[in-house]
This record gives sequence, C-alpha cells and structure tokens, in this order.
Amino acid sequence: MRQSSEYRGRFAPTPSGPLHFGSLVAALGSYLDAKAHQGKWLVRIEDVDKPRAVAQADSVILQQLEQHGLCWDESVIYQSQRDQRYRLVLQQLGTELYHCDCSRQQIRARGDCYDGYCRDRQPRSTPYAVRFKNDDPVTRLDDRWHGHVEANSDCVREDFIVRRRDELFAYQLAVVVDDIDQGITDIVRGSDLLQPSFWQLTLWQRLSGRQPRLMHLPLVTDAEGRKLSKQNHAAPIDSANALENLKKAATVLGLGEIAADNIDDFIKKAIIAWSKQWRIGAN
Repeated sequence: MRQSSEYRGRFAPTPSGPLHFGSLVAALGSYLDAKAHQGKWLVRIEDVDKPRAVAQADSVILQQLEQHGLCWDESVIYQSQRDQRYRLVLQQLGTELYHCDCSRQQIRARGDCYDGYCRDRQPRSTPYAVRFKNDDPVTRLDDRWHGHVEANSDCVREDFIVRRRDELFAYQLAVVVDDIDQGITDIVRGSDLLQPSFWQLTLWQRLSGRQPRLMHLPLVTDAEGRKLSKQNHAAPIDSANALENLKKAATVLGLGEIAADNIDDFIKKAIIAWSKQWRIGAN
C-alpha cells in the first residue's frame, strides 16, 4: 500500500470500446483537478471484467487521451494482470466473506436488495459468488460537486459481491484495491458512480482506514436523456477535432468558453479556470 500526502488522481476507463464524449468529460475533469493541485494523474485500464474487454481498445483509448493532450504521469496498470493481488485481499478479509449461490431472480423474489440469505448457510450448488459482510456500511459521504450525499437506497447496506459467480473479481473490490495500492487521494469521475461509492468507501474504510476525496462530475446524456455509454452505442470521439472536443467538454464542466488556438494553450487556460473554481483551499 502506497502512502502519500501529495495529490494523486486517476482516470480508469473500461476497454470495451473507444472513448466517447462522456468519457472525455470525465477524463478532462480528473486531469484538470490533478494539475490544479500540482498532483499526479494516473491512467488505469479497468479490464477486470475480462469478457467485456475488446481487443486493442486499450491502445485506442490511450492514443485518444494523448491526442487530446491528456498525458499520464506513471505507468499504466491493467486490472487483468492483478488477480493475485485481489486473491490476497480476499484471504486478508477471511471470515468477513461468505459464499452465496442466490440467483438474481431469487434475490428479486425476496426484495429489492440482497437480504443476507446465505450468511448462515452453505451453498448447495456451484457456481457461487463471494460476498462481503457489510456490518459497518458507509451511508453518507461528502462530494466536492454534489455536497453532502445520503444513500438513496437501502442496498448500500447489503452484503455486496467481491468475487462473481464466474470467478472473476468484482469491480467494487478491484477498484478499491487498485486505488489504495496506487496511493490515490482524489477520485474524480462521472455521477453514475456516486451510489456505488458507498460500497467502495466501506471497503476503503476496512482495508486502509482512510477515505479519498470524491468528486462526481455531471453526466453527458443523449437526446433521449440517457447517459452516453458504449452500451447505448455512443459515438467514439473524433481526435481530428480534439481541440473542439475539449472546448465542449470544458463547457459541460462549467468552465465556460475557453478561447485557445491549440491544445497546449487550451490545457493551460483550462487548468487556471478549474483552479479558480475547484482548487481546494483557493477561496
């Protein structure tokens, strides 16, 4: 586990396809926040869900970031190469974990959230998932964009999955272990991950005794009000229009129109604009 007092942020895309405009907004926001605090900005490829990974998508994503002037400060790491580390953390959690063979249909039949059905029983069949005993859940958090946030669902109190039925490690586990190991101090990402943050902060609390600062940025939606996503077939960003893409992203982030003739000039001005609004201790 890396301990650091310096600002350390990250952008962690899933390589299920190229970056779309919503991804660029998240990348730009996290980059600007890191640079406004004279910190490090890391990139991590979140391919823990190996079947979703598309061949060469990671290379495309990294190229898109570079073409938009968003260059990372340390080596890129891949979740798919960290199974042994996740396995060690599960061993560390030991009796705080248990096996669960409940299907989603069975869980829904008993209520909106998982009810701890398998806590005191041994699964009678395989495959089974591994759940964390969520005895001390985080149910409120402070977010730099949204302010004080209370959990809007009782599901934040449920025993959540840390290893899936297909024996892949769950995102909730992998992202927290990676952030702790990389010494991440600040997480800046899209607001679609605001509610999962409660589970993740619970694991942060258990594994490291500390919590990161959080900032969940506004989501970009399509004409029907749906979040831009690869599942919704969002178009990849065109790097030939990188400067215009960045200017549009800055507007989404509330920075207004940034006049710049090239990407380097834009980045410098955007960091200044972000610092005025969001640098901690600036006011």
